[in-house]
Amino acid sequence: MRVLGLLSGTSHDGIDVAVVEFTESDGDLHGTVLHEDSVPYAPELRARLVAALPPTPTTLAEVCELDTLIGQAFADVARDAAASVGGIDAVCTHGQTVYHWVEDDHARGTLQIGQPAWIAEAVGAPVVSDVRIRDITAGGHGAPLVSFLDELLLRGRGGVSAALNLGGIANITIVGDAVSAFDVGPANALVDAVITKYGLNPLGYDEDAKIARAGNVDPELLERLLADPYYSLAAPKSTGKEHFHLEYVRQHVDSLGRDIPIADLVRTLTELTVQTVAADVRAAGVEFLAVSGGGCHNPLIMGGLRSALPYTEVVLADVLGASTDAKEAILFALIGWCTMHGIPAVMPGVTGARAPRILGTITPGAGPLRMPEPVAQLRGLVLSAS
Repeated sequence: MRVLGLLSGTSHDGIDVAVVEFTESDGDLHGTVLHEDSVPYAPELRARLVAALPPTPTTLAEVCELDTLIGQAFADVARDAAASVGGIDAVCTHGQTVYHWVEDDHARGTLQIGQPAWIAEAVGAPVVSDVRIRDITAGGHGAPLVSFLDELLLRGRGGVSAALNLGGIANITIVGDAVSAFDVGPANALVDAVITKYGLNPLGYDEDAKIARAGNVDPELLERLLADPYYSLAAPKSTGKEHFHLEYVRQHVDSLGRDIPIADLVRTLTELTVQTVAADVRAAGVEFLAVSGGGCHNPLIMGGLRSALPYTEVVLADVLGASTDAKEAILFALIGWCTMHGIPAVMPGVTGARAPRILGTITPGAGPLRMPEPVAQLRGLVLSAS
């Protein structure tokens, strides 16, 4: 079965896509990555999305329009990707997270937009969507879903190993005697918010850490940022831009009672990512760390992690068979395959759910919805490139 995975992450800069051809035998799954790409949002669409995100107030009318416009953008990407491989059998879309409701340290709801019917109409294949909420209804956080793929890729390594994704929010999966996974805190979210607000780079991020490298860490600001109670919460836990956003940065800077040069601010926010991630990696005794996501292209973050973790082998996720930039798109292709075959693609001990659940809602394609025969159990996964 060929499954196309789609998402836009917490950096909300574009749409990642991967097409994976899965073959299964007695629960052993092999995935061949046929196609992967990342397509930027049109600037005007991204601007509207950014303007509608918390803590800025918005309207139901704007949410409705964005749901359609993002769905159409996802559909265009899916159509082109499907055509490039000669067709697909199913799609799994994560959509674009616009709100993740956490109250009393527990996830209560989550909202991803990007209407899947546009995708089904464009490619004629069934579309799995809305994949987080079922885990939340079972008492979980609905995150980090990537732990399901991470555990399969890290399984059998021995010792304590981990997979780290540096998107807008940093999340980590730790595999040792047991498996744990959680959102660490901001990876690129706060830096990107500052870059975008002040027009420092039209790309919306600190390319090659050029701005951060021109500044210095402000120790007082960093100390205040590190005092956020979120970091001391026990896993499972999840967070998002509802907590870590531009106004959050402004409040902490204002509390200093003095100005801070913009380069120093970006440098300090970059160091915040390094220190919070390194603290969790050290606490877990991680010996092997595979990094993916946009933050792995930031030399200050990667260099900072290697310096802060001298006893940990820090590598890119490519060594596990999932490319650094496409791993989450591959994850959603895997979730789509699992849902179509009746397999829960979530680890309840990781998300906090009472029991595993089959994820998502299915929108039929051009014809009747015909499900493949269920697979009793997924024993392992091997990924390779075409």
